[in-house]
Amino acid sequence: MPLDRLVLILVIVVVAAAATVWLGAVIAASFAWEGGLALLIPAALVAYVVFRVVADRLGNSEDDKYDRMD
Repeated sequence: MPLDRLVLILVIVVVAAAATVWLGAVIAASFAWEGGLALLIPAALVAYVVFRVVADRLGNSEDDKYDRMD
């Protein structure tokens, strides 16, 4: 990979991270909760992961190993 492409990717990643932190700070400052947003974001991420795992387990026919046992 050429050096200029690597530097461009690193710059884009750093700018995206800075924009994410700035946007999170703006959103956190707009709420008057005492630590509510700090608890809401991890809870939402855990709920999303649990939902995806359950949906994948229910929708994946290859994962049903007990259905093939006789």
